[in-house]
Amino acid sequence: MTDAPWPGAVAVSGGSDSLALMFFLRDWAKKLRLPPPVVLCVDHALREESAGEARQVMRWAKAAGLRARLLVRKGKKPRSDIEAAAREARYRLMGEWARANAVKAIYVGHTRDDQAETFLLRLARGSGVDGLAAMRAVARYPLGEFSELAVVRPLLGFDREALRDALRARNHAWLDDPMNADPRFARVRIRDAWPALEAMGFSKERIAGAATHLARARAALDAVSRAVLARACRFDGREALLDPKALAGAPRELGLRALATVLMTVSENQYRPRFERLERLFDRIGQGALGAGSTLHGCRIGPAPAARALYGKATLLVRREEKRRKIMKNNE
Repeated sequence: MTDAPWPGAVAVSGGSDSLALMFFLRDWAKKLRLPPPVVLCVDHALREESAGEARQVMRWAKAAGLRARLLVRKGKKPRSDIEAAAREARYRLMGEWARANAVKAIYVGHTRDDQAETFLLRLARGSGVDGLAAMRAVARYPLGEFSELAVVRPLLGFDREALRDALRARNHAWLDDPMNADPRFARVRIRDAWPALEAMGFSKERIAGAATHLARARAALDAVSRAVLARACRFDGREALLDPKALAGAPRELGLRALATVLMTVSENQYRPRFERLERLFDRIGQGALGAGSTLHGCRIGPAPAARALYGKATLLVRREEKRRKIMKNNE
């Protein structure tokens, strides 16, 4: 964690991973005579039990000698994609608290299990190199509007069961979220399938190792794709002007990466678009078949007005899809 910002806050849900991280960071900070972490607990208000569980986390944090802050999600319960809505609300609440309190990093309890599960989830979605690459130990904050913050994952080298053993050694309980046993969620179905996967040789360690190999490939591609981006794109405030010929003329993987970077930057979304949708958009751009325009990842991509045709008549304008952004906010 030598390159991770500190002081930091630790996100604690009450599950075994985040509780183990809370103790780890407390002891680490004490040993180095650094300020202790602040515990952030988010009550998503999606279940009747959530308020009581959040209060339990607050009691555990205070018993550990740590300052704790309870953050409560407001508004209507999301009607669909509950996991994504809860995640967005969680990071937004923590980001707002961190900004208001001059904290530069949120520490989260992602483990090697999470690394392997994420790899399989993204493989099922048809993700490319970036989606399959390992989560970074220190990464940009998931919400682009909090660009000054980092998310830090110190436990990526640890198995979940080892962390539970550490809590058992402290004689410390943890909470089990019933959503983690709900087969409607793809991640839960993967967890249920682990015994069969491991019997075929697909261990968590090997899958997480594959993600690490791809992370090195991602780093190399990042360096080269920046040159493509410099030729094919010019950012103009919160919008981007795109040269479709330069983009399509690059090696396919580099062109796809450059296009993804443009969409992420304009939409302020730290996650990449679904790979299959990105490929379809890339092909339409390369074939000159975009027509009046298209949308993806919270962006609208279409012909640039004549006054902004930096790359000639074929210049494309990429701007944020404000209407969709408002709809998403209303559904939170």
